[in-house]
Amino acid sequence: MPQADIGATFRALHHGDAAFVIPNPWDVGSAKIMAGLGFKALATTSSGFAAAIGKSDGATSREEVLAHCRELVDATPLPVSADLEKGYGDRPEDAAETVHAAAAVGLAGCSIEDYAGPEGGIYDFSHAVDRVTAAVEAARALPQDFVLTARAENLIRNCPDLDDTIKRLQAFDDIGADVLYAPGLPDDATVATVCAAVSKPVNVLIGGTTDMTVASLSAAGARRISIGGGMTWAAYGGMIKVAKEILEAGRFNYGDTPGMRGVMELIGD
Repeated sequence: MPQADIGATFRALHHGDAAFVIPNPWDVGSAKIMAGLGFKALATTSSGFAAAIGKSDGATSREEVLAHCRELVDATPLPVSADLEKGYGDRPEDAAETVHAAAAVGLAGCSIEDYAGPEGGIYDFSHAVDRVTAAVEAARALPQDFVLTARAENLIRNCPDLDDTIKRLQAFDDIGADVLYAPGLPDDATVATVCAAVSKPVNVLIGGTTDMTVASLSAAGARRISIGGGMTWAAYGGMIKVAKEILEAGRFNYGDTPGMRGVMELIGD
């Protein structure tokens, strides 16, 4: 798909009658598998990609992540959005530069968060707003459509303040972010509270075991559902389970997986 159309295609997915699921591949093979299964768009996972190259979440460089993004963009015809963490710098200018770099590798969108890292914590409100403002302005200056997601990280960073989270999302909404995202919303009722407080599409992160479903989240007002590193951990967890059985019991019990033929059919090569 031409780059001029990829952002518009991605944007349109956020304005349907129900939420769509955007899975998070961690390498080219997983991206092709997810595309082969029928998903409509893909998003990177910072934690999953970091694990795939033997690093901890947050330890990857902008250059490493953008090269990874380029690989995923080239792997399938689907729109790809990227988790670009804080934009690889604390200044508003860093967020803006990262948006320009993201568009240059063919991404349809990206997210910028308000978390400085373990030492800096959550950015103060005004600085967080300044950073998203710069990212929005950078996105609007691009020659193609580009979907900018603004993330408020309180709920997964030991700061369970829903009121402040909503205040930040509302500010990001007012300054022109296209999608709003507060990882860690615990249930449908909280999702509904957040969605009612803003005017832009809301992304909900689903992790581990939950009673929430696509139908319940759609009814609550969410328009995008992401998995984060969840599929990475599921894949690696299955591998670890098989490996431990080989090492500890001498058994080779992985016959109930799709196998090479099934996987390669999805990859399409």
